[in-house]
Amino acid sequence: CNISIALARRGEKVLQIGCDPKHDSTFTLTGFLIPTIIDTLQSKDYHYEDIWSEDVIHKGYGGVDCVEAGGPPAGAGCGGYVVGETVKLLKELNAFYEYDIILFDVLGDVVCGGFAAPLNYADYCLIITDNGFDALFAANRITASIREKARTHPLRLAGLVGNRTSKRDLINKYVEACPMPVIEVLPLIEDIRISRVKGKTLFEMVGSEPSLNYVCEYYLNIADQILSQPEGIVPKE
Repeated sequence: CNISIALARRGEKVLQIGCDPKHDSTFTLTGFLIPTIIDTLQSKDYHYEDIWSEDVIHKGYGGVDCVEAGGPPAGAGCGGYVVGETVKLLKELNAFYEYDIILFDVLGDVVCGGFAAPLNYADYCLIITDNGFDALFAANRITASIREKARTHPLRLAGLVGNRTSKRDLINKYVEACPMPVIEVLPLIEDIRISRVKGKTLFEMVGSEPSLNYVCEYYLNIADQILSQPEGIVPKE
């Protein structure tokens, strides 16, 4: 969410699409859990002609528009189908091409091809991880997915962002073994976690807590690097 706000602060028209069954990707932008695409489609018996943009696209803080794809029922369905239906509906609404940047926020552990489906529509992928083994294991699954998708799609890995970490030794070892740009490493800042509890982005919290300005600068730096259209890489095996 903070990256989306940073991109909007740079003058871009941004849509953030949450692609996690928990449908909480946009919570800090809107302050509440918005209805998902799948919930809306089910309520309309999948009659696309009965759905309007305002039914699924919700205004978030800083002018960022928000969509939550949702997820299939527990134990049934496919995450890739959900993402596909989301893109299909947004195209039906002529909304998919109205934005300068569309940011798919995908859960880290790519356990099947379905959860990697947003890569089919992406120009770049940005991996966000901490310095822990489990997070880097998930990051490695994502790099494998990028490598596979890049065989048939002009997809590039923009780089890696270290998130809320006091150390970066494992990150350094990982990028040595699997070379990729390190775009930014955010220190262990408790306010990042607190912002999610409050349902606000850090940029919104700065209004009452100016001391957080320095944290926002990290995200603005990430946005600037994304907007520079980096060459990116295809991860090696």
